[in-house]
Amino acid sequence: MQKYFKQTSPFVVPTTDGKLIEEHFGIPSTNTAEYSIAHMIAPAGWSEPFQTPAFDEITYIFKGKKIIEIDDEKILLEAGQSILIIKGCKVRYSNPFDTPVEYISVCLPAFSPTLVNRKNE
Repeated sequence: MQKYFKQTSPFVVPTTDGKLIEEHFGIPSTNTAEYSIAHMIAPAGWSEPFQTPAFDEITYIFKGKKIIEIDDEKILLEAGQSILIIKGCKVRYSNPFDTPVEYISVCLPAFSPTLVNRKNE
């Protein structure tokens, strides 16, 4: 039995908003439902709709910064900082800044479109 799996070909999630999502572990990449981990780069000016995920999400910023809105609070997250957002919160991620933001995201359980309730508001 092999004791490790080295990911050399992450699943690139198709997007239409210029955001790069490379899922290293998760449902589409390794059929792992317990957790997912993805490397992301969101371009300047990027945002997504509000959502209410049914999973906890940890974000760690490598480069740049982004805004996270949780309910009615806006939080600035910068390089070297991380945040844990508890499932069931109304949350929105955006990069209103002039430079891209590079980060990783860990979801517990794994990200799945069926576990996200997105709303355009």
